[in-house]
Amino acid sequence: MIDQCTNLPSEGLLVEEFITDDTHKTVWVIHVPKHMKRQPVYAHNKAWQRLDDSLIELTASRRNAILDEQDDVEVDWSAQVIQDASKDDLDPRAIAKAREGYKQRYPRLAKECDGWDDKVFLDKAGLTIDGKVTRTTLLLVGKETAAHKLNHIAQIVWKCFQDGQVFGDIYTIPFVLTTTELLSRIRNYRFKIYPKDSLIPAEVWKYDTESILEGMHNSIAHQKYEKNARIIVTENMDSLKFQNDGSFYEGDYKEYITGEKTPKNYRNPALVKAMVNIRMIDTQGYGIHKMYQSQKDRYLPMPDYDLSTADEVILNLPGTIIDENYSLMLLANQDMSLTDAVLLDQVQKGKPISDEAIKMLRKKGLIEGRKPHLFVSKQIAKATNTQVEYTLKKGFNDAECQEWVMKALNDHKVLSRKQINELLWNKLPMDFTEEQKMSKIKNLLYKMHKNDEIWLDEDRMWHRKES
Repeated sequence: MIDQCTNLPSEGLLVEEFITDDTHKTVWVIHVPKHMKRQPVYAHNKAWQRLDDSLIELTASRRNAILDEQDDVEVDWSAQVIQDASKDDLDPRAIAKAREGYKQRYPRLAKECDGWDDKVFLDKAGLTIDGKVTRTTLLLVGKETAAHKLNHIAQIVWKCFQDGQVFGDIYTIPFVLTTTELLSRIRNYRFKIYPKDSLIPAEVWKYDTESILEGMHNSIAHQKYEKNARIIVTENMDSLKFQNDGSFYEGDYKEYITGEKTPKNYRNPALVKAMVNIRMIDTQGYGIHKMYQSQKDRYLPMPDYDLSTADEVILNLPGTIIDENYSLMLLANQDMSLTDAVLLDQVQKGKPISDEAIKMLRKKGLIEGRKPHLFVSKQIAKATNTQVEYTLKKGFNDAECQEWVMKALNDHKVLSRKQINELLWNKLPMDFTEEQKMSKIKNLLYKMHKNDEIWLDEDRMWHRKES
């Protein structure tokens, strides 16, 4: 096929073979890739195009359109008109909900909006284009019975893991309504955080409603629909997880945390425009910022984006306390900046932060320890009454450990390495691994031996060096 079809790329060309169950005949399904840009495909020395169900030689207008293609132009999947769809495929309740969102987004047009008929409103909101129903139209305000016209699965799967049970549901279009329906199924309640030395608790919601909708609506807006995949919302006992196909489209999510970055481009421009107009999402880059700020204001761990898979975005939204000390620290220092709170959240979770961040937090007295074993500083520990845990995390220093070894040798005369391990094990930082503790003790004994404080006999027993 490649030999006979000039300008047909081999990448993406796939032939699948199937054997039918009834006649046991062989069927080939051939996946043909798109032609190279500005390169018509020639088969047997002629260029062809499809016209309805017929194959004809390439017309001059089609040839010119191919030759004028731009490298940086991407087809907006969400803007494509659905030829066999009409206003009868739209849900009146969804249109009414969209109107309410539009009036909230543009209050100065609220009275004017009430006077528009549905055709005018849908065009004004970007839900239709020149009165024509697009994929955006059906995704947001289309009837469930019209979902098949999208040629896309168009579903959000909700999975819930609670008390050893697994259950869930599937939601489809119109997403302007069904995301709110899914929201009502998620278990959200208030719980109390008790500050140290205080009988007055802070009462917070497990999840922020706006953050849940932000997670779902962002998944809808930025989904890579060409892959025909579902959006998945997973509810665990202590967190929510949102999954959608398609890599993070512009920049790094960390750039949006402070609310300073505004995205320039979107994967689905028509869909994003309509969702902004009916107040489902924000295009100023504030959505992620609001989620992080909400977690900080409720003294809860920060959201996490998992971008380890190249073509998928996973957002984890914690709904409970992971580390009590972190929440108490936010409660005691409510004027702390969002940047500092995010960095300290990384420290609490044992995740690496940059050398510049470490230097900045250390200068502010917020962290101590050596990389990679960082921990919340004594200053914060005092504010949250967690001095004991601070000491356990920090562990004893070298001089203190040496004193313990010398004291034990005074009491018992000789010690084996195993006995010294038992002596010092719980005095080393609690976040050290077993291997790190073994190495630390080995280096400590070597240092004491080199300084003529202790010596090792032929039976591998340690003695105190007599002066």
